Amino acid sequence: MALPVGTVAPDFTLRTKTESGLVDVTLSSHQGKENVVLLFYPGAYTGVCTKEMCDVTSGLHAYKNANAQVYGVSNDSPFVLEEWSKKLQIGFPLLSDFQKDVARAYDATCADFAGLGEGVARAVFIIDKEGIIRYSEQTPTLGDMPDFEAVTAALAAL
Repeated sequence: MALPVGTVAPDFTLRTKTESGLVDVTLSSHQGKENVVLLFYPGAYTGVCTKEMCDVTSGLHAYKNANAQVYGVSNDSPFVLEEWSKKLQIGFPLLSDFQKDVARAYDATCADFAGLGEGVARAVFIIDKEGIIRYSEQTPTLGDMPDFEAVTAALAAL
């Protein structure tokens, strides 16, 4: 199960690919500045993940209004994530957790992804400006979508 509310969010540095090259993103760089929403998802180019990223992109204004930076996190390579992001016009950075170290730190892994072994679970974390997890959800199955009404309500309460 995902890390619970009230836990200090584990810091991390993950990579994203932009037109200018690979860029490191560090959670602690947001501390004291803005809230962070981490969307862990199993894999690019899959049906439920595509719907999730597109839905969040279409409602991105609600996250920005709550002074929140959204990041998608999967164990896909940054190169795959860049192409998928361009294709779907995803409006926030997708971070590569290629070794699944961050997913493990957040206890957001699944035992078996499509018969390929350990994978990244579908989970959402809201981390406040002080680095504390204020919302934590891991879906019952990889095919389930997070409760985005609850996510929006939790952000509004910050």
